[in-house]
Amino acid sequence: MARVAIVDALAVGDLSPGELSGRLGIGSNLLAHHLKVLEAAGVVRRSRSEGDRRRTYVALELDDPAVCQVVGTQPTPRPAHRVVFVCTRNSARSHLARAAFQRTSGVPATSAGTAPAASVHPAAARAARRHGLDLRGHPTAHVDDVLRDDDLVVAVCDNAYESALGAGDTAIHWSVPDPVRVGTDAAFDAALAQILVRTERLGHSLTDTRSPA
Repeated sequence: MARVAIVDALAVGDLSPGELSGRLGIGSNLLAHHLKVLEAAGVVRRSRSEGDRRRTYVALELDDPAVCQVVGTQPTPRPAHRVVFVCTRNSARSHLARAAFQRTSGVPATSAGTAPAASVHPAAARAARRHGLDLRGHPTAHVDDVLRDDDLVVAVCDNAYESALGAGDTAIHWSVPDPVRVGTDAAFDAALAQILVRTERLGHSLTDTRSPA
């Protein structure tokens, strides 16, 4: 049952082993054993944070169709008035996530950054076009100017999650590697591939809580 609980906890977002231990009440040694079994089975993967390099995150292997079938395609439904995707510069991952999410869900969405760039990265715009997404008409913005109390926050950046947003229960976290660091079209496509799978899964899990017009 512990491994089922771990998979359920990772249904829509990534967590560090410490976060998993705290949420599930599983001791670190026993958790490490269960994670080793799940990792060997190809159900989860671990990655090192791009922010705090001492920190690791555990994620479901959602790019594997077999894993998606095993863990199910419908996470536990949750209400949402609006979704805000956040990264540091608000120039790539958060914009791509907003556009991808809006293609799968009727819940409103926007994006913001903790230290926003002046504009969207050109390679992000190219990646969006290759996948039928449109980033036009959505300028970069600071998270303080965007967030409202009733927003569901999805941090697509380790730095933003760990610092400005605060790691914990306040935000969903997706540990998506920063494609700007690499700068190639392949890096942007790889980041978007992760985002597409995650936004579709998230979109199916949300219930729009806005009042009918």
